[in-house]
Amino acid sequence: MHGLGNDFVIIDARKNAVSLTPDGVRAIAARHTGIGCDQLIVMEPANQKDADLFMRIHNADGGEVDACGNATRCVAAILMMQEGRDSAHIETGAGLLLAEARGDGMVAVDMGVPGLDWRDIPLSQPEDTRHLELSSGPVRDPAAVSMGNPHCVFFVDDLDSTPIDELGPQLETHSLFPERANIGFAQILDQKTLRLRVWERGAGLTMACGTGACAAVVAANRRGLTGRQVETRLDGGRLNIDWRSNDHVLMTGPAIVSFTGTLAAGYLS
Repeated sequence: MHGLGNDFVIIDARKNAVSLTPDGVRAIAARHTGIGCDQLIVMEPANQKDADLFMRIHNADGGEVDACGNATRCVAAILMMQEGRDSAHIETGAGLLLAEARGDGMVAVDMGVPGLDWRDIPLSQPEDTRHLELSSGPVRDPAAVSMGNPHCVFFVDDLDSTPIDELGPQLETHSLFPERANIGFAQILDQKTLRLRVWERGAGLTMACGTGACAAVVAANRRGLTGRQVETRLDGGRLNIDWRSNDHVLMTGPAIVSFTGTLAAGYLS
């Protein structure tokens, strides 16, 4: 499946458990010799009584993370389609998320309240998360937001001329981010619109990043650059982000099935 080109292999392990090693994840995620994906997602039985299922998230590099907005929409779409429902509660490492069908393949997810304290991100030292003392080449003065995973957002005048492939790997592993970070580059178009590209930790530059879009809008609003309802334009399409009055961030966008199939023996144990 994919959400705006951010693509996933999704394995349903609710009835039959699977065992995945980091090497196994990397083999499946490899685009030339495996299936190919940004993240590998496993649907597992829920741990919380109010959840429909637990969503386990593996990055293409084999590491496990707690949050992925685009994948949440995709998993919720599967569940709602299978059970003929218009809502789903998806349990993640970052908490319980409510998803609702919006018609025409669109899914809205309440991504919860963003973390804005330096310890929430987390950072390796106390800093004002509106303005981090961090720079690299042509970019400087980013903001930090946690959406269940760490985000660092730089605001740039010209996104097309920003060397993301060069800056992303350097900044992802900067010592300021003890758990690494997703590095976003946002260009403000007007109070209601921004462009965004995200270098995702463990996956690289992707077509779209749902939590990155949420983080960019929160960061932009905290600086007075946008309102709280913003259309976020990514390489793969558009997400509508609404930082609501209750401080929850609502993300709305598509969830698309590309194909279904069976993994060859040896990928899973």
